[in-house]
Order: sequence, then C-alpha cells, then structure tokens
Amino acid sequence: MNIHDYLDPRAIIINCESLTSEGVIRELGARLFDLGYVKRGFVQATLTREGTMPTGLPLGGDVNAAIPHVDIEYVKKSALALATLKEPVLFRNMVDQDESVPVRLVIMLALDQPKSQIEMLQSVAGLLQKPELIKSIMAARKPQDIINALKTAK
Repeated sequence: MNIHDYLDPRAIIINCESLTSEGVIRELGARLFDLGYVKRGFVQATLTREGTMPTGLPLGGDVNAAIPHVDIEYVKKSALALATLKEPVLFRNMVDQDESVPVRLVIMLALDQPKSQIEMLQSVAGLLQKPELIKSIMAARKPQDIINALKTAK
C-alpha cells in the first residue's frame, strides 16, 4: 500500500503552528472534511479515540510521530493527511499512556476499509523506520516535496 497514493497534497500542512495535539488533529481533520474525504463527526471521533487509545510514537531520533485515526464509519473516501510541526506538540505515547511524546510529524489516516487500516498502519510504520525519509519530509518546503520523497523512498 503506497502512502503517496492516498496523500492529497491539499491535505498536507508544512510547519503547522498548532500548539496542541487537539489543534493539529482539528486542522488536519478540517482539511479532509473540506476536501470531501470524511464525514461530520470525524474530528470529534478522532479526538475521542485519541483520548482512550493514544497514537504518539517515539522514534528514537530528533523527530517523533503520531498517527491519529478513527473507525471507518466516519470516512467517505480513503485519504491521508500529514503535518510537519514548526514546534513539537505533546501526544500521549501509544505504548505507555502515562508518558507524553513530543511530536513533529503527524500522519492522519482516514480509511474506509478495516483491512486497509491495518495495511496502511504497517506502511506508515515502515516509513517511520527510515530516518533519511523522515529528514526529507521534515525539510520539505511544499507539499509536492513530501509526495516526491515518498515516491522515491526505498
């Protein structure tokens, strides 16, 4: 499953200035809604899920990530949204929920099939294990730079 096939350049925010995890989720969710990918309630459902099943992921480098997502019932058409953050924002750790992770890369999933959610999570996990790709994404100046980095990643 190729991430770049689902990532709409209009749903990419470079150097997002949100100061909270909720703010980032709201901004990305609003983009997906405005573009017609998700239904009303998507953002609130994502925030609710994040409260009980956090998605912050420490990567062991300079950049940590979060992968907020929600049930397929809120999705009209599969898509991803992505934000690079100007300053780290705290997300709760998906493994140790008592711990917060300073996140600078957020990849929001909006997928309309349960099987595709699992496959995309695996694809995103693979991407997050490539420090050079993460560096390219974080250095991007425009959305197409991120798409190109994803297309050429090995």
